[in-house]
Amino acid sequence: MTSRIGKPNTDTDTALHERLVGDGNRHFVMVAGAGSGKTTSLVKALAQIERTQGSVLRRNGQQVACITYTEVAVEEIRGDVGNDELFHVSTIHSFLWTVIKPFQNNIREWVSNRLHEKITKEQEKIDNPRTREVTKARAAENIERYDRQLTDIAAVKSFGYGTGSDYSNGVLGHSDILKIGPEFITGHVLMKTLLTRRFPVIFVDESQDTDPAFVDALRKVARAFPLDFCLGFFGDPVQKIYMQGAGPIPPEEGWATLEKPENFRCSQAVLRVINRIRAEDDQLVQTRGRHIVTNGEDLPVEGSARVLILPADDRRQDRLEEARCWLTEQDNDDGWLEEEDEEALRLLVLVHRMAATRLGFPNLYSALNDKSPEDLSNGLIDGTAWVVRPFLSFVLPVVLARTQGREFEIMRLLRKHCSRLQSDALAAVDTANLLNSLHRQISELVIMLEAGSDARLGDIVRFIRDNNLMAFDDRYVELIDLYAATTEPVAEPATDNAALRFMQCAASELWGYRKYIEKMSPFATQQGIKGAEFNKVIVVVDDQEGRTNTFSYGKYFGVTPPSATDQEHIDAGRDSVIDRTRRLFYVCCSRALSDLAVIIFAENTVQTHEALLAKGFFENESIYVLT
Repeated sequence: MTSRIGKPNTDTDTALHERLVGDGNRHFVMVAGAGSGKTTSLVKALAQIERTQGSVLRRNGQQVACITYTEVAVEEIRGDVGNDELFHVSTIHSFLWTVIKPFQNNIREWVSNRLHEKITKEQEKIDNPRTREVTKARAAENIERYDRQLTDIAAVKSFGYGTGSDYSNGVLGHSDILKIGPEFITGHVLMKTLLTRRFPVIFVDESQDTDPAFVDALRKVARAFPLDFCLGFFGDPVQKIYMQGAGPIPPEEGWATLEKPENFRCSQAVLRVINRIRAEDDQLVQTRGRHIVTNGEDLPVEGSARVLILPADDRRQDRLEEARCWLTEQDNDDGWLEEEDEEALRLLVLVHRMAATRLGFPNLYSALNDKSPEDLSNGLIDGTAWVVRPFLSFVLPVVLARTQGREFEIMRLLRKHCSRLQSDALAAVDTANLLNSLHRQISELVIMLEAGSDARLGDIVRFIRDNNLMAFDDRYVELIDLYAATTEPVAEPATDNAALRFMQCAASELWGYRKYIEKMSPFATQQGIKGAEFNKVIVVVDDQEGRTNTFSYGKYFGVTPPSATDQEHIDAGRDSVIDRTRRLFYVCCSRALSDLAVIIFAENTVQTHEALLAKGFFENESIYVLT
């Protein structure tokens, strides 16, 4: 295990460790604010289980389940606990699949029922006299497809688990797993019993963002097994930034609520800001702040926290750079201009579209995001979309290698991807002429991908296919042919034209896209950095570019009046756009180790300045209007 295990216990850690070795009800909820070391508390709790109960659990063939939100978090926790098989660390989906996988007959029955439900819904559309004819025709096609799937699943030997559902081939998708798992756990007494016997301890990380149905299922298990089973939730309701998350976990009778108020991350200036933000929510006051040892003395880091209000005009990108230069001059610190060190500075934008615009790939982003299939929109963000993979795995690397003079790297990539360099093909050609030909073609690719080139992405892959530089699967070959046959630009986004719109994008947009997904730019989305920390943080607030009803900084700061629906949610005590934006703002501001700057693009800078003064989050002298 890592050195985190050896860190001193906080009072909350000690209380939790005592509860874990107790004889009675051990269920608990830990509320740990940003920078409190929640993950440290979690892995220290795992270590406590291993020390006190590990030998018994191993002898019984049992495991401790640690369920977290992302694969990145899974790897982080695995890095702490090592390869000890006592711990089953996984995402929610993987955990649920582990639990339900043996129940293949039940899964087959569930899929059949699911298809019948879909058929019923489509038939209702057809039977409704108000339904448009085009909708009825589509519903009839869907029913025909579902009927085929009902026939196909009878031949499926066993069901597996993938990103998206494909029932005919026995594949369940993410959304299926989140439905089946909780239903099986809550609906079958045997499932509850088997679950607690296999996993007598279950910890849920990031509980506020965990699927509510899954949380409810685990609560029912804990209710049924108050003893000889331990369910623990680690989270922070004020960091709930996903719509579908469970939010606060109300403790039940006999459960313990453990609050961890320490903040070991943020400078004093930033800590004061996030405590003022949090005061409007659960009133947990975070303490301590970041310290560093100077001349043998442990001293708090003061840091800085400022707001810069800029006009929301058509010079946003220029003004953002001017603001960074202003901060550099004020602090005599070039760190505000950092572009490459991802731990030094992060510019947090509201949506990926903002980063795409600023980094120069707006059309590529729009093509794969706007009304596109889920596999393309999700795969756009992490580079796994099937249409982008050839560019990321071969095209850009080979062009970079040529521009940097790394000829050995070019040959490695060609040997891997180019069939013309395979041993059976080489036997029948003049090797020298082949290498010269490949050299010229790579040079042509370099020219096609230069900033001033008018080449499109489709032109790149056509060139690669025509010169046999890389093999494409049938799906990609069909797309290349479609691109070649389409003479007019496709402007209107639709599910069935996303890949073609991508092919029609300028090839030069790839460079900005590559910088973004490989984290070579300082940009990140505000929702995507929870758990991360940076020396300096710039939070970019621009509601106009956000184009979303989910968050509104204008409403949160009091500049824009809430809508009737917003007010209805507020009056009813339901989650509102103001609540969601507050939580997102707290998450963003609490990423800063030392210095925080909030840059607001405002339609009315004077009104925004007055609203920020009234909010009182920042010191009055730390709020600037730059025009």
